[in-house]
Amino acid sequence: MIYKFEPLYLERVWGGNAFQSQLARKIPPLNKIGESWDIVDREDHQSILLNTSLKGTSLRSLIENKGISIMGPGWAPERRFPILVKWLDCNERLSLQVHPPANIAQIIGGEPKTENWYVAHANPSAGLFIGLKDGTTKEVFEDAVKQGTAEVHCNRVQSKTGSSVLVESGRLHAIDAGNLILEIQENSDTTFRVYDWGRKGLNGLPRELHIEQSMHCIDFNDVEPHLLPPDRSSVSILADCPLFRIRKFTAKKGETLLLKECDQECMLLNPIGCDLHIGEDSLRSGTCGMSPYSAKCQVCFSKDGVLLVTDRFYRYK
Repeated sequence: MIYKFEPLYLERVWGGNAFQSQLARKIPPLNKIGESWDIVDREDHQSILLNTSLKGTSLRSLIENKGISIMGPGWAPERRFPILVKWLDCNERLSLQVHPPANIAQIIGGEPKTENWYVAHANPSAGLFIGLKDGTTKEVFEDAVKQGTAEVHCNRVQSKTGSSVLVESGRLHAIDAGNLILEIQENSDTTFRVYDWGRKGLNGLPRELHIEQSMHCIDFNDVEPHLLPPDRSSVSILADCPLFRIRKFTAKKGETLLLKECDQECMLLNPIGCDLHIGEDSLRSGTCGMSPYSAKCQVCFSKDGVLLVTDRFYRYK
């Protein structure tokens, strides 16, 4: 058994049409869709189940009423699902931003947020801003923000289809134009924008910046980090942090993988470039499925492709 949920689409000033062209989705008639939230359990946004006899049920209600079946023994029903999964269609450059580390979030407000980016598609000129260039101090960077020259102090790396990077709280970052990103993150929605390239929002007004908060959060020792390059090995680890683990499986058409037995931890599945057959059910490329604690999970690849599996988020308290 696999749970499938209805995506929630959000307009963003930097959005485009990659959900249609790359993921073959039918999307609502909005102007610029930049995000698709595929798994979310928050007060203001909820995933709604698309299949099984519980179709139409929210993720929050599922956990409250079937918590042991989904998350396993010991999971308090009032606890939110700890992972948020979203797709980002970065037709234009995103703002330069940072998420607060836990110790700083307690002081200035908001929630800590660590996320992983998997580049499902990148144009030849696409890139990512991660961390700072060597020699950039807080004082130098703060002055550059005021002068509108922050970009020259940011570490920009070329993004390639299949590359990946863990963006921990405190890391200065931005996604440049031409990327389709699968973002798997802890359940948080706190972002501080430090610089927005002089751009205006969907309402025609400059978007709000959070320069003071950002300066408290940025790790100025995070100098010139690298991406994990595309890897075609059968199994690789993209991220393994206290909040979650992400493994990438690369398989051939017809190949079968046993991911877990019954009564083992809940996991999330994101097939890319192929559909998965899971028992009598299936999971389409570019979507997200949840294998609950109570269910065995064995998948068969419809063609050559990639599967990202997120687990070990039960450690998150």
